[in-house]
Amino acid sequence: MTNFADKYVHQHNFTSVNAQNERRTWYVLVITIITMVIEVTAGTIYGSMALLADGWHMGTHAAAFCITLFTYHYARKHANSDRFSFGVGKVGVLGGYTSAIGLGIVALIMLVESIHRLLSPVDIQFNQSIMVAIIGLVVNVASMFILGHEHHHHGHDHHDHDHDHAHHEDDGHTHDHDHSHHGHSDHNLKAAYFHVLADALTSVLAIGALLVGKYLGWYWLDPVMGIVGAVVITKWALGLMKQTSPILLDESIDKHYQADIINALENEQTKVTDIHIWRISADHYSAAIAICTTSDTNAETFKQSLSKFGKLNHLTIEVNYA
Repeated sequence: MTNFADKYVHQHNFTSVNAQNERRTWYVLVITIITMVIEVTAGTIYGSMALLADGWHMGTHAAAFCITLFTYHYARKHANSDRFSFGVGKVGVLGGYTSAIGLGIVALIMLVESIHRLLSPVDIQFNQSIMVAIIGLVVNVASMFILGHEHHHHGHDHHDHDHDHAHHEDDGHTHDHDHSHHGHSDHNLKAAYFHVLADALTSVLAIGALLVGKYLGWYWLDPVMGIVGAVVITKWALGLMKQTSPILLDESIDKHYQADIINALENEQTKVTDIHIWRISADHYSAAIAICTTSDTNAETFKQSLSKFGKLNHLTIEVNYA
């Protein structure tokens, strides 16, 4: 078969599978499971509900890391499959969303447990509990360092993905820079990172509450810290859901960007009659645009006039001649 059509073939591999992120997640999973076993055992022996809660809390995080690892594996396995219209770029986003739901459930359980403990306090063996809680904290901080390199580079970029590619807009390239964003919006890794961060937070709160309980006898502080932790974790979970769900629901690109695209195409003779722009991965957009024109401009020329819009990684243009 001749290769005359080769230059028009579209690529559909928009995944951000990063072997380094996957390896980091494995390390963290292993140390999380070990610490969880230590904390649950210690909590049972020393009668510390705080430790037990922290241990099972780590268990839910271990489950989240399993989700993360599964999505990496799935994305790699199906990277070149034609089973999914635009590849598996959203698998990591779905993993992040699923983990966010897990985080929300953890927060709810912590809240209920803390309120219960506030109403009926239990005896705690403080010294042993504090020691094990400190071990938990050390493990969490280590995990944050293993997972968190990207986060330090991007200054916790968990609020803002709309401007990721802003610097491509004028450079005239559509594809050259797109794959340098591995880990830039790895929602999967971010979810794992938030789980570890939530763990570190609960460990700090547990240590603080246990110390105050030991020296001042304020037993009520332990469950109050649990409530504070639950509220903070809920906030993170909602933030992660807010960030991932629009991608899963094919939310359009921001209005200004779309208006710029329309302006670049339209003139006296040409009108955009239909435009759809949606995400096909955390950082890649697809566009389907229908144009009606009285000129004899061809689709290739219209494509050329959009080449400065770096967010458009997969572009389909339909030209109708009036």
